[in-house]
Amino acid sequence: MAVNNIQFTKIEIQIAKYLFKHYRDRYNARQLARILNINHAHANKLCNILADKHLLAKEEIGNSVFFSYEYGNKLAIKFMEYMLSLEDKEFPKWLGVLFHSLKKFRGCIEMGLVFGSSIKTRDFSDIDVLLMYDAEKSKGIKKIKDEIRKSELVEKPIRYVDIAEKDILMNKEDKILYSMLSESLVFHNPEKYVEVVRKCRK
Repeated sequence: MAVNNIQFTKIEIQIAKYLFKHYRDRYNARQLARILNINHAHANKLCNILADKHLLAKEEIGNSVFFSYEYGNKLAIKFMEYMLSLEDKEFPKWLGVLFHSLKKFRGCIEMGLVFGSSIKTRDFSDIDVLLMYDAEKSKGIKKIKDEIRKSELVEKPIRYVDIAEKDILMNKEDKILYSMLSESLVFHNPEKYVEVVRKCRK
């Protein structure tokens, strides 16, 4: 990856992140265009540019070309860690108070994600939060959850999924868990998230 070609458009970043997070699937340009709501020819061109930049892997099956993230490339992994470190700026405005409250967990958890309807639409009934940590931290975690609940700053109920890394890896084939990991925003430790995704692929 030469310095002169490390410029990325917003849509290129969107494609790269989508493919990274959906680590169990391969997509062709037509599918990506539909998912990201962009023109098919444009999606195809951008995927090829990203493959030239060694961020995406290209695979031809019959007449179709499929793309997946280039998980084996160290620079591609560094790039994704950096991009996900900016994800906290992408939290929807309506989750601003929640995001501020979740910062309290940072000293206790290894990774934190928000998933489910609350990150997609303003009209949601509860907030889904995944906290990954070791069991010995559970006392401190419970205390923070109580503090957040008692403060009543977050108006909608928070549903927590408490999990250890080993449990994620043991259940990596589980569709619901895959959906939590892939359809989420990272609020804590993007490097760990990247590491977990790479382990889940093995």
